[in-house]
Amino acid sequence: MPVGAAIAGGAGILGSYLGSKEQSKAAGRAADAQVQAAQLGVDETRRQFDALQELMRPFVNAGTGALSGQQDLLGLNGADKQQAAIDAINNSQAMQTYMQQGENAILQNASATGGLRGGNTQSALSQFRPQLLNQLINQQYSNLGGLTALGQNAAAGVGNAGMQTAGNISNLLQQSGAAQAGGYLAKGQNTANMYSGLAGAIGNIAGMYLGKGGF
Repeated sequence: MPVGAAIAGGAGILGSYLGSKEQSKAAGRAADAQVQAAQLGVDETRRQFDALQELMRPFVNAGTGALSGQQDLLGLNGADKQQAAIDAINNSQAMQTYMQQGENAILQNASATGGLRGGNTQSALSQFRPQLLNQLINQQYSNLGGLTALGQNAAAGVGNAGMQTAGNISNLLQQSGAAQAGGYLAKGQNTANMYSGLAGAIGNIAGMYLGKGGF
């Protein structure tokens, strides 16, 4: 067999080996890049969700506290807490202010009509405080209801964001897994091609030797 042909055959074997090896490296680098990109996406998605949770936390906490306040007024947390909630309203600065203003208005009206010492005036004064307290209780319940709804909406928003975050992370992890699997398959195929190429090149050289009466 001519020396040139042997050298060419050896070069072919070496080229096939080196080429397949570089292809395997390239496939590995590509897969690693995809995995890294997917992981960055997972980390950023989690960071954004954590930031959303922190942002919505005050609203959720306000709603939770307001719901407890409503339950206290309704007696759902026990008679003691219900009484404490009513006493807090009865002794509040708002109650004292409205009480004073209302009583002054009743007395002024009675004085203007000459009924300051009449029974109607005393009856109006005695009924005014319970009516005012009941009105303030209802108002407090309504105000707490607004906060409860706000907290409920905030909690629902966080829950929806959590479900979306889980879906996004799942998709990114699937992409990462697919990239890794693709990298392994590409490496395996390149290795198989390399060995196939080597076997073919060796077979060609062997055939050339046999054809020339070598060995």
